Amino acid sequence: MNCCVVNNETNQPKLPATLPGFESVKRYWDRSSKCITARVLPGQYYLSNKDEIITTVLGSCISACIRDPVAGIGGMNHFMLPCGKNAGTCEHDSAAARYGGFAMEHLINDILKYGGRRERLEIKLFGGGKMLGLMADVGQRNITFVKEYLQTETLPIVAQDLGGTCSRKINYFPRSGRVMVKKLGLSQGIELTRREREYLRSLEQAPIEGEIDLF
Repeated sequence: MNCCVVNNETNQPKLPATLPGFESVKRYWDRSSKCITARVLPGQYYLSNKDEIITTVLGSCISACIRDPVAGIGGMNHFMLPCGKNAGTCEHDSAAARYGGFAMEHLINDILKYGGRRERLEIKLFGGGKMLGLMADVGQRNITFVKEYLQTETLPIVAQDLGGTCSRKINYFPRSGRVMVKKLGLSQGIELTRREREYLRSLEQAPIEGEIDLF
């Protein structure tokens, strides 16, 4: 079933408007799936109440796919914890914890804002591969953080595909909760590793935003 209206004159799909605040996320019509697809980059998250696909590619980063199946609202984030500045090591510090919490809480709060309920949230986790070749395992640190975060918030994980040494392409269908995971090859993993190293360096220099309270 198509999930957007096609203009009969031009045969080009008309993408419906996003929810407010998500206009900067790239969306396109995917011909193979015949569905609108939103591509989430590192540091972004996307929320939808339509029949859309949310996609991303993960190496060391984590994506949480979260939805409320009753309210018909769900989304995906894409985050990596920043590292310390000593020889590329990743230290457990409050600044890094705030960064990860910021990524999770934004997505959860927006789901609640659009009618979701905490007790109905369905959470699936992906990523955290050992990809960067640093002294510290950045992927494992991201996994540890997100699991501890959800345990603290008493939010259960219903599915996960975490760790390992492969990069992953994730396609998430927030209306149904379905997730398709494709393990990527070596050449794709090398390029993703390069981009993640650049992203990690940018995190080490970027300010971390303040705390967010869950509803």
